[in-house]
Amino acid sequence: MLKKLTIQNYALIEGLDIEFPDGLVIMTGETGAGKSVLLGAVSLLSGGKADKAILRDESRSCVVEGVFENEGQEKILRRVISSGMRSRYFVDDCPVSASEMEEEASALLDIHGQRDNILLADRLWQLDLIDGYSGNESLLQKYKVEHEAVKDLEKDLEEVERQIEEAEKDTSGRLSDLKKLQDASLKEGETEALESELSLLENAETLKENSSFAASVLDGEDGSVIHNLREAEKSVEKCAAYAPHLEDLRRRLESCRIECKDIASDIEAFAEGVSASPARRSQVEERLGDLYSLMKRFGVKEEGALISLRDELAKTALGTEYLTDRKNEILLSLSAHREKREKLSAELSEKRKKGAAKMQKVLLGMIRDLEMPAADLSIDLASSEEFTPTGQDRVQILFSANPKEKLVPLEKVASGGELSRIMLCIKSLMASYRKMPTMFFDEIDVGVSGSVADKMGRQIVKMGQIMQVFSITHLPQVASKGNAHLLVYKQADRDGRAAIRLKYLQGRERVMEIARLLSGEKTTPQAVANAEVLLETNK
Repeated sequence: MLKKLTIQNYALIEGLDIEFPDGLVIMTGETGAGKSVLLGAVSLLSGGKADKAILRDESRSCVVEGVFENEGQEKILRRVISSGMRSRYFVDDCPVSASEMEEEASALLDIHGQRDNILLADRLWQLDLIDGYSGNESLLQKYKVEHEAVKDLEKDLEEVERQIEEAEKDTSGRLSDLKKLQDASLKEGETEALESELSLLENAETLKENSSFAASVLDGEDGSVIHNLREAEKSVEKCAAYAPHLEDLRRRLESCRIECKDIASDIEAFAEGVSASPARRSQVEERLGDLYSLMKRFGVKEEGALISLRDELAKTALGTEYLTDRKNEILLSLSAHREKREKLSAELSEKRKKGAAKMQKVLLGMIRDLEMPAADLSIDLASSEEFTPTGQDRVQILFSANPKEKLVPLEKVASGGELSRIMLCIKSLMASYRKMPTMFFDEIDVGVSGSVADKMGRQIVKMGQIMQVFSITHLPQVASKGNAHLLVYKQADRDGRAAIRLKYLQGRERVMEIARLLSGEKTTPQAVANAEVLLETNK
């Protein structure tokens, strides 16, 4: 569950620090009060996108932090977005990557936004739904490992076949090039090292003269930097006997003297090591000339490219025996992985068929309970010859809301209200097998009213008995459910800017908010009476 939420400098939120209870938390407020803004801030913890518009004050960072509790363990997720829009992610105060943060959040919360009903048309999402319900996570992961292995080996096979073809085209020319590169005894980074050494050899006299002079200035006879620092240190030390606060200055002088001593020693060692050997200079120039010639011949700019070319030629210029052996090894391994992939794919398909049949029955029962008694639903699975990252299965959810109507793809027939009811049933089903600690619904009840809204509210209440559920709603039938009711409203801050506020409603305040939802702009006595009945009924 989400125990505590802290938000700073996000859109209309200057600063927010609020704790939440377990179970069902109702959130209401006038249109434009900021309910979806609050949800947008929470979504940042699970990898939600951020643009500059979220920064209330562009000179400061935006911070969103959630304290979660799951199976007795506390987990703190925090995202910091700087004024330059750079995001930093933290889990339990330790920096993590965006993908690591998203993975942690995926086990803690699920956010259903107003646009998420479009997922019902996503075939991969539908397949993932079946896999989750069927408990296929481990089996699917094993399949994916084999599928990736097959893809990698197919690429390797394609490459080795290309190398064999190239090798068969030109053998003699490649052998000649290979010999030149092998005879060169190439080493990574050698050119840069030689160029650096040549610079030292060419300027040896200047280097030795100036470095020796620098060393003597620092640590020579009387009047050197180190001598003068020592004298200054002694003088300050005498002063410190009468002004103790000068002891810090004495220590700083001592530190400077020691550092200068080290510098002088290093410079002196450098000066002693400088050599103007004509023989070595000639060797370096000759070796560099050889390397430059090879680079020019083969059209490259560094010895690393020459080494790569040498290794490539070694594989192809020595005939095709090595390549043929390599090809046979790949084919053997590829056959084994394809066989494993096919077996795992068949296991996946079998489990999916059984899971889909069971899920179809359960889901249809839930949908019909939400005042769609004539509804029909079918989860169709079809297998293809093609292997994909999720197997060979294709899924399609077909739906009909009325009797004797042909089943057609869900997204093409269902109305907004029907889609909302179906999605609520699916989310309820997901919550049962995913054991999700916290779920947010942003007006999942849109497009419904009356007794349907009441039944959806009861379904949300049932979910709140096994997990924490936040339900943003405009419907009094839903808002009257549960014990925790948060009002989202706007109030001017000290600078006169609109700011989002949150307030738990109890007693009379909650009655009046339900009455507002019932009657609209003007709250009537009848609406108040109805609100009291709704709240009493849903205790």
